[in-house]
Amino acid sequence: MATAQQQQQSGGGGAVPKRKPVFTKVDQLKPGTSGHTLTAKVLSSTTVLNKGRAAAAASGNLRPTKIAECLIGDETGTIVFTARNEQVDMMESGATVILRNAKIDMFKGSMRLAVDKWGRVEVTEPSSFTVKEDNNLSLVEYELVNVVEE
Repeated sequence: MATAQQQQQSGGGGAVPKRKPVFTKVDQLKPGTSGHTLTAKVLSSTTVLNKGRAAAAASGNLRPTKIAECLIGDETGTIVFTARNEQVDMMESGATVILRNAKIDMFKGSMRLAVDKWGRVEVTEPSSFTVKEDNNLSLVEYELVNVVEE
């Protein structure tokens, strides 16, 4: 019996061909979308929640929780990426990362990029692009409008 990791490396064991990832640019991200793969540079990383082992044990939660808000971007713009737990350590200022299967979460009316358990964050070779810092998509406020069909 193959382990889950071996199956993952061999492509899941099924006859489904692996799709080549389509890389998205930051300025193409829209609210409520997911499945994005993008290469971005980390501009800054600020830890917003850091519950250690003692707090985790007291709450009955076994794993410590770490959340950081990171400003990441590419040559088209920037967005806030919410890094969780082991992702936080990878998001060092100046690092270039590839986010696979990332999704857009809405937080107080603005977009945040996140990678959940179905995606992956990996540090890659430093990239040559210059980040366009004056186009921060997380500063755009969206309002939820219910459309009523006539």
